[in-house]
Amino acid sequence: MARVGSERVRRRPTRAGVVLDPNMIIDAALRLIEAPGGNALTVRRLGVELGADPSAIYRYFRDLDALLLAIADRLIGDSLAGFEAGPDWLVSLRELGERVHRSMLKHPRLVQLRSTRFTAGPNELRADDIGIGLLLSAGFAGSDAVRHFRDFIDTALALATMDAAELTPSQQQTEDRALAAAYASLPAEEYPHLAAVRGDLPQVTASAFPGVLDKLIDALSRAAPGAG
Repeated sequence: MARVGSERVRRRPTRAGVVLDPNMIIDAALRLIEAPGGNALTVRRLGVELGADPSAIYRYFRDLDALLLAIADRLIGDSLAGFEAGPDWLVSLRELGERVHRSMLKHPRLVQLRSTRFTAGPNELRADDIGIGLLLSAGFAGSDAVRHFRDFIDTALALATMDAAELTPSQQQTEDRALAAAYASLPAEEYPHLAAVRGDLPQVTASAFPGVLDKLIDALSRAAPGAG
C-alpha cells in the first residue's frame, strides 16, 4: 500500500515545520473524510490539512487509492485492539463479528470501501488469520475453514453496510411515518398474512445483524466436526 517503507522515506519537514509520517497522513485523511457536510478528502485539501505540499503525500503512498486502503487497514486494526481469542471458538468468533460491525458503523463513509476491497495490509491479514484459526481450532478442514470464514465476514460486512446508510433526520422521520401509515391501513383481505402480524411489522426496520449473527453461529456450531 505505501509506496515505500516509512523508515526509508526521506522525512523532510513541511513548510509548517512538521515532519510527516504515514500515520499522521492517515489521521489527517480520516478527519477530512469524516468532516461535517461530507467527505472532503482530496490530495490538495490533505496538503492544506498537513501544512505540506500535496506532492509530499506521494512519498508515502503511491496514490489516493493506496491511502484509502491504508486507512481501511488502520480501522481493521482499531477494531481488533484488545481482542484475544479465548478457549470457546464460538464466543470468540461472535466477538470478532460484533467488532467488525461496530467498527463499520463508527465510520459510515468508509463502509463501501471496506466491504468491497481487500487491503492486503497487516491488520486485515491478522483478522483473517484469527478468524480462520478459530475455525481450524473447531476441527474444520482448511478449505472449509476458509469458506466458512468468507461467508461469515462477508455477511457481517454486508449487513453493516446496510446499517450504516446515512439518512438525514428528516428522511428517517418521513420513512417512519410512511411505514406506520402503510402498516396501519393494510386491508386484511388483500394482505392477510401481513395483517395478522401487523403489530410486529415495525421490526422490519430494525438491524438484521443480531439475528443473522445468531443464525450463523448456530449453523457453524452444528456443522463443526464432532458436533452432536
